[in-house]
Amino acid sequence: MPGPWTSDEFWAGTRAPLTSATGLQPEAYTSEDFFADERTRLFGRGWVAVGTAPEIADSGRLLVRAVGERSILVTRDGDGVLRAFLNSCRHRGTELADADCDVAGTIRCPYHRWGYGLDGTLVATPFLDDVPRDEFAAADHGLVPVRVDTWGPLVFACLADDTPPLEEWLGDLPERMAGYRFQDWRVEESRTIDIAANWKLITENFQEYYHLTWVHPELAKVSRVKDHYRYQGPGMYCGQTTSPVSGDDRDDWLVLAPAAGLDASDAVSGRFVAVFPNVMLAVLPNHVFLIVLEPVAPGRTREHCSFLLPPSTAPLADGDLDTTRTFWLDVNDEDIDIVERGQRGLHRGHVPPGPLVPRFEEPLHRFHRMVADCMTTPSLADVVVPDGDDGSPASRLGTGVNPHPPSIDRAEPRKH
Repeated sequence: MPGPWTSDEFWAGTRAPLTSATGLQPEAYTSEDFFADERTRLFGRGWVAVGTAPEIADSGRLLVRAVGERSILVTRDGDGVLRAFLNSCRHRGTELADADCDVAGTIRCPYHRWGYGLDGTLVATPFLDDVPRDEFAAADHGLVPVRVDTWGPLVFACLADDTPPLEEWLGDLPERMAGYRFQDWRVEESRTIDIAANWKLITENFQEYYHLTWVHPELAKVSRVKDHYRYQGPGMYCGQTTSPVSGDDRDDWLVLAPAAGLDASDAVSGRFVAVFPNVMLAVLPNHVFLIVLEPVAPGRTREHCSFLLPPSTAPLADGDLDTTRTFWLDVNDEDIDIVERGQRGLHRGHVPPGPLVPRFEEPLHRFHRMVADCMTTPSLADVVVPDGDDGSPASRLGTGVNPHPPSIDRAEPRKH
């Protein structure tokens, strides 16, 4: 039987205007059936982050990633072209790789040793010609390609052919953050954390600072509520900025050298951007704390966390990252505790969704409507990419005027 989320009633609170909107129904976080549909309709059709560009910088490196219900391979061919394929042999469908690895120019099936070039072409079929087949053409049996693209430090994959290209999905975000020149940043350190909460609770928590004072008293000293402003143009993302980044009480996130070449706004601001569906970027003048979410079950998510440093930062000595790492992991631990409490409350209480607080939770309203669109739209070719803020007092929703506005927001406001 189809779930209740196939009806308009399920999304009534989501579709309502911000001042009367509610959060998502508890089934969106707890239901196995919702999770299965979400893997197909949202993660199976959207642009999903599957790794970082430095992970796949070299030809012959093979990444194995889950996208929706599918497993894919991401690699670079001999010419350095980024490629992605379904992780399934064209002979009898065997999984080609079960973990990240390096291959010497050929992707080999472990079952019958069919081989594929890094461009996906079929190059080896042992003993197939012993008894020739009728009308067999190797060109018709290459690996099944998957759309793949990059922005800055991130690699994205998309299983659906009719979903708009990544540049349309991201909207103005590449232009908005172009001054950081992310394509040159390096991954300094990575780790994976298991969290007993739905992926949406994690990104929702990142998108709002309503909880900041009570959940993150130390973070609130350097990311003060009064210094938060809007940071949203057209695109499938939700954003906020802190300007200026304070170091009055704690300078934990300012101990590293700032990136060279930042403009006057980027040099004094923190950018906090959630790219739909599974990326969270905390961008400071001197580093990035990146989280890529991997949904595992309705109440379980893997966080793939990385620290990125700009090319102007010299190689670090032992201990140089300690202060920054400790600060962010302490903040993240506080977030993990509260989202796991949220998951338990939704699962055990199953209460109807409450009202959103317009002053702080407009990004959640924006995010929830993206979820609703992906879950209900027959084709993501028809998905509505949200417009940006227009800079008016009404769109600021109670915040002041940013004293250090990004250059893109100083220009004439644009709509998608």
